[in-house]
Amino acid sequence: MVAVLAVTGWRPPTKRTLQTAAALCRIGKITEAQLYEAVELCRQWQVPLPDVLSSIYQISSQAWGRQMAQTCELPFADLQARPPDKSLLDETSRDDYLRHLFFPWRREADGVITVVARDPDDPDIQTIMRKRYPGCSFEYAISGKFEIIRVIQSLFDTALSEQAREALFLRDPELSAKTTFSAGQRWSFIGLIVLFLLGLTLRPHFTLVLLTGLTSALYTLLFLFRGLLTIIGSGRKVDLSVGQAEIAALDDAKLPVFTVLVPMYHEAEVLPILVSSIRKMDYPRAKLDVKLVLEANDHETIDAAKALNAEDLFEIIRVPDSQPKTKPKACNYALRFARGDYTVVFDAEDIPETDQLKKVVALFRASPDNVACVQARLNYFNRDDNFLTRMFTLEYSHWFDYLLPGLHLLNIPIPLGGTSNHFRTDVLMSLGAWDPYNVTEDADLGVRLTQAGYRVAVVNSTTFEEANGVLKSWINQRSRWIKGYMQTWLVHMRHPVRLYRRLGFVGFMGFQMFIGFPPFTALINPVLWAMFLLSLLLGPRSFAALFPPAVLAMSLFDLLIGNAMYVYFNIVAASKRRWYSLVPWGLLAPAYWVLHSVAAYKALGQLITNPHYWEKTQHGTSSQTMDKVAALNLSEVAAGEAS
Repeated sequence: MVAVLAVTGWRPPTKRTLQTAAALCRIGKITEAQLYEAVELCRQWQVPLPDVLSSIYQISSQAWGRQMAQTCELPFADLQARPPDKSLLDETSRDDYLRHLFFPWRREADGVITVVARDPDDPDIQTIMRKRYPGCSFEYAISGKFEIIRVIQSLFDTALSEQAREALFLRDPELSAKTTFSAGQRWSFIGLIVLFLLGLTLRPHFTLVLLTGLTSALYTLLFLFRGLLTIIGSGRKVDLSVGQAEIAALDDAKLPVFTVLVPMYHEAEVLPILVSSIRKMDYPRAKLDVKLVLEANDHETIDAAKALNAEDLFEIIRVPDSQPKTKPKACNYALRFARGDYTVVFDAEDIPETDQLKKVVALFRASPDNVACVQARLNYFNRDDNFLTRMFTLEYSHWFDYLLPGLHLLNIPIPLGGTSNHFRTDVLMSLGAWDPYNVTEDADLGVRLTQAGYRVAVVNSTTFEEANGVLKSWINQRSRWIKGYMQTWLVHMRHPVRLYRRLGFVGFMGFQMFIGFPPFTALINPVLWAMFLLSLLLGPRSFAALFPPAVLAMSLFDLLIGNAMYVYFNIVAASKRRWYSLVPWGLLAPAYWVLHSVAAYKALGQLITNPHYWEKTQHGTSSQTMDKVAALNLSEVAAGEAS
């Protein structure tokens, strides 16, 4: 397990640090008023002074390092021109290097020159070096924070990349989707197919009645279960979870460092939205540890990230090219560089509510220790674009406003959304983080958290993102989600008895309802629709002669009451958020289900032929997204002209 990189202690700025800041003031990089304000914020937030200067006044770590070297009469290390002596670096000390931003650089006579990003007087660095090199004398050189991180990443790149891909599989192969079907599952499926074919051959009528009856019963159970969750979820006063009083009671000095992971791939066009959203967060900027997680070969997005000239709290992490090329693998890689007590994942186009991080901290502190994740609600800012975005919004509103609170109260595994999941970093790492071979990694992680005895809470804060309104892209995205649910069900049903014992009856049934049954229903729906159309053509009496009254009654209930319930859920979800213009669209839910079935059959094909392939979601297609980017670009131009 990798240790959390958060620095737990805080010390006032040293004499060297204050001298360096004063020198920056003398040469005009900051004003005297800004210097006093930075020192005061350093005290209020209890963070290093260079972090305040970089996050508020954009004094880059490189500029700080050069000025400190000059002020303290120490050499500035050009790490590209003079890379470190690899024999000095110890892989077991990698976390210490990242935590304190230093590493042993060169040998000189009987001593070691250590490169640091901040203050050579840091007693933690001195203690680590004395322990690692007893009897040696030490000299110091200064370099930029990002240069030090880049060197550490490049030196330990192979090990970091392998851990990102294989850590979970090596720890517990049966919890990894690297293997799609276990031997027992393959034989079970083969046995069921053989039994089905024998039934059709020997007892076709009995087989047809049995399968229809079981399917109808399944649908009835699913409708009733979702109805129960909706009632439970609607009765929970989630708006009292974290109020303004709890937020106001938080002390900035005691707020933890928060790591923000933003995995992106070919998404340069929406990058400014996320950067703007982070800047607006009501949280001490110097306590934000933002990782822009980019693929090493995605030069377009890397160049766009560099061109932003953003504050040093935004750090580019280049993920080495390897298979599988998935979002969870990228997050696993970046997590090794996390310095926060808590870690959240945002997508590039996300717009979280500004007080979300503080609400999460307050909720964690008020919750039992077994609450390891807080899920924020997700919804869409472009809900009125077209049919797809409207239906997407209705679906997510019901999911996050009703179903997830109900799951939480019943202690049923919560299939997490793909963004705005806030984790205790140490717990996340202890569980092996995300499964890089599962293409719906957060749903799987939600189940693993519950199995390990942890709980997921739902916070009363919403993150707005772009709903997918392009049909081809929507099917690609939805097929990936359905394939991931299939993978998750297969992984955790390798030992169903063990799963039952860990989750209990309610948790086990909830897992089946929300992970196993949705892909199955999407696959079987076209068959049932065909049977219904056939009954209309042949007349109801023809089917009445084939099926017992109980089966026909359940089928009629599913057709009329069950579908009406789903339509009603959509209408209620829109009404709760007062989006009354979406209410009529809830009546079109059956048309939306047809698209689900198309995506489900694509997912099934990929599960068999290409299980770990990540269908890329196309972002930046909404006119509202492009308008937001254009507005941000214009504001930056205006700010540049004003300065």
